[in-house]
Amino acid sequence: MKDSINENQRRRKRLIRVISVSIAVAVLTIGMKVAAWLLTGSVGLLSDAAESVVNLVAAGVALIVILWATRPPDEDHAYGHEKADYLSAGFEGALILLAAVTIAYAAIERLINPAELTEVGVGLAISAGASLLNLLTARLLVRTGEEESSLVLVADGRHLMTDVVTSAGVIIGVGLVWLTGWETLDPIIALLVAANIVRTGVGLVSDSMTGLMDKALPDSEIAKVNDVLEKYESQDIQFHALRTRKAGRRTFISVHVLVPGDWSVKEGHDLAERCEEDLRNRFDQATVFTHLEPIEDPVSFADTGLDRTSDPHA
Repeated sequence: MKDSINENQRRRKRLIRVISVSIAVAVLTIGMKVAAWLLTGSVGLLSDAAESVVNLVAAGVALIVILWATRPPDEDHAYGHEKADYLSAGFEGALILLAAVTIAYAAIERLINPAELTEVGVGLAISAGASLLNLLTARLLVRTGEEESSLVLVADGRHLMTDVVTSAGVIIGVGLVWLTGWETLDPIIALLVAANIVRTGVGLVSDSMTGLMDKALPDSEIAKVNDVLEKYESQDIQFHALRTRKAGRRTFISVHVLVPGDWSVKEGHDLAERCEEDLRNRFDQATVFTHLEPIEDPVSFADTGLDRTSDPHA
């Protein structure tokens, strides 16, 4: 128990430290990208700066969610608080979509009223420096998120990586405007950035909804569960009513264990304990529920669905 508490504290501190780095970098890159926009007057660089503002807000929300999601279970939240991860991902996706609308509005206005760019060389150099900082931060977020099974960090890192890719496109496009003098290209770039941001935002909202709706584990993880159960299955031992879901990094597995009715309570309990331990060992952090039933009794097969069917003996 003590080891588990220490591990959770270590994880909490690491997540907070990494997301704090993301917040600091977001503040710095906003300043750099706004400076690049003010120097050049490029709506493409303005769109890049707007996305960095979203990065900052999203990182702030992620910090709040991490502080909440890493709290231990309590009386009101017996299964823990890790579903808060999905709220963060959904909120970040919504912010990204809002940023896309803002960028598209500015781009359309610039298409209608083209403007000449200034100080492009200096502005692009500043923007490139900001993008390099974001790239390093995005890699840190995704790596840490995958190691610690934190949807919040992975979502924040993937969003930031998208920002890096779109920033590269903006820099190249604004550079072409500078070289060719084709001013219409600048707002077109901004519109492409907005479209790419929409794709990312929809993906994050979809991931959030999947988690909040308690979707079953993916096929690859269901296969791991079945591998364990098949090891124990025989003519006298069967399993049914398997249900799975995930909340943050925690996996929940529920299954009914059917054993001979003349077994002692201890025999059935020992088998269930071995199954639960094997299942927990196959996942990073799993909570396993088993329910013993006599295999000969028809009533044992009346609760395979979410709602129990009529009692066969009634």
